[in-house]
Amino acid sequence: MRLAELYSKIIAFGIDKDPRRDKATIRGYADSALLYGDPAKEIRKVFVGIDIDAPELLLADRVRASKGLDLVISHHPQGKAYAGLHAVMDVQVEVLQRAGIPQSVARGLVEERQQEVQRKTSSANHMRAVDAARMLDLAFMCVHTPADNHVAFFLEELLKKRAPETAAEIVSILSQVPEYQEAVQLGAGPRLVLGNSRRPVGRLLVEMTGGTEGPKEAYDKLRNAGIRTIVAMHLSEEHFKKVQDAQLNVIIAGHVSSDTLGLNLLLDRIEKEQKLSVTAASGFRRYRRI
Repeated sequence: MRLAELYSKIIAFGIDKDPRRDKATIRGYADSALLYGDPAKEIRKVFVGIDIDAPELLLADRVRASKGLDLVISHHPQGKAYAGLHAVMDVQVEVLQRAGIPQSVARGLVEERQQEVQRKTSSANHMRAVDAARMLDLAFMCVHTPADNHVAFFLEELLKKRAPETAAEIVSILSQVPEYQEAVQLGAGPRLVLGNSRRPVGRLLVEMTGGTEGPKEAYDKLRNAGIRTIVAMHLSEEHFKKVQDAQLNVIIAGHVSSDTLGLNLLLDRIEKEQKLSVTAASGFRRYRRI
């Protein structure tokens, strides 16, 4: 499979699992990009990590020298994709709307948060890793929202099927997923950070996609809409205080483990069409479901 074809398939798979109902309006994801490399390059061996910067690219170069390598894939955005992170937060409007918040209110909340994220990312040295890839002549791409869409969809379906009654049951169900099982062994497994383990789940919101954490002002509105439990990748201290005031159950599934799950689900779909040799690095572990 050629590099450009691989990237196009990743975007198509991401759209397929996107929570937005109108798929025809989705043109791509600003936080994912083919950052460097010949689009016609044939891809068979890939180096995949959660965070890829210059040190990981130097490591990938050593891997290339010893056993061959065609492409480096980062989950978290680099280059122009990091600069565009705020743009993918439009996904969160649909997520909040489906949870019961009116579209106009959800849009206002998300737009304010987008501006905050854009201010934060605008000062970063976006091209550091991309320049390293160019100097090493390593094909390089980042795949963010397409993978996050997969983990969000997977967990929504899993929890719908298993229908947990308490917060503790959610933690137990998540801990049976291989990526989270490993995280448990490493001391970073799913955990209840707010609420009581015996408290009923009630209406559940899986908050896993949309670029980054959503608007902290949304938690009170989510409670008013009937949400009682949130399952999220991570939660900043500022968001923690706001969600604490809303008196919701909050289960943190785990950041790197959730990212790993999303990448694995995405890679499984790619490997149904072409087998890849995967070198796992930077927190990523390959678990196949095919």
